[in-house]
Amino acid sequence: MPAEADWPGRPGAFITVEGGDGAGKSTLARSLGACLSESGHTVRLTFEPGGTELGRRLRSLVLDPELAMGDWDETWLFLAARASHVQDVLKPALAAGELVLSDRYSDSTLAYQGYGRGLDIERLRRLNSEATQGLTPDLTLLLDAPAEIGLERTRARSAQADRIGDADLAFHQRVNAGFQKLATDSSDRIVVIDASRDASHVLMDALQIVNDWLDARVSAS
Repeated sequence: MPAEADWPGRPGAFITVEGGDGAGKSTLARSLGACLSESGHTVRLTFEPGGTELGRRLRSLVLDPELAMGDWDETWLFLAARASHVQDVLKPALAAGELVLSDRYSDSTLAYQGYGRGLDIERLRRLNSEATQGLTPDLTLLLDAPAEIGLERTRARSAQADRIGDADLAFHQRVNAGFQKLATDSSDRIVVIDASRDASHVLMDALQIVNDWLDARVSAS
């Protein structure tokens, strides 16, 4: 369901960037946000888990590899961070008419904790709906790169231990397969971009997709 249907009359637009570890989400979000700002849009660039002080503190807990944590413990922390993000960042920005660009959102919970960890997908959908107050992205850019490439990029970038990033290859392959399933099920919202290529090519594709979507949105209004 589009976000406009959840909050009728809301002037803002909500775009998310999703994908597995090392797909280039943060790089794309920053570059895309800069390009959209330069073209005259008021852009709010944010991320999960984080985006708020509570989210940043929860992020340090959920990614700490030395802290014993079950799969549902991990999930509840992500959901708490998301609830804070929606209430304190997303909702005010969208009400103000901003173009919100978020590096990760609710699809990540379904892909990582659902398909990756094996938790119940339908329960996760219900919990996501509660944590987000029913807010669904208008458009999602899914960066798709083989898990092997993503992990190689991630580990070349940082040697710091990370509970999720350090999971085995099979886990990350399940996550990627989960994202593909989500894209198939929500093809009206999720657009897949080949992220195995150079970041400049990914940005060009993303800009084209977003600009076309924004133009169509204006024409339909």
